[in-house]
Amino acid sequence: MGAHIMPLGDPNRHFWITRSIARAMDINLSDAMSTNRLTPSDYATMVTRCRMCPHVERCLQWLGESGGAAQAAPEFCANADWLNGLARD
Repeated sequence: MGAHIMPLGDPNRHFWITRSIARAMDINLSDAMSTNRLTPSDYATMVTRCRMCPHVERCLQWLGESGGAAQAAPEFCANADWLNGLARD
């Protein structure tokens, strides 16, 4: 049997999903980079992880329901640990 390779999601879409999840948690990723809490490479990795995630529709639903006042990232988010860490800083 051959390996099944899943294509990555659209980079623009997942850039905005990543930013939106962070924003819903009151995290500004640009500020996190300017204060060295997040490197540009880390940010790119977060977007790539989002592009590989099978839970995009769940994230979009979560974003619609969160109202921008989330205390934590959804548990199914590929970047939950990273985002929750930034929220604690």
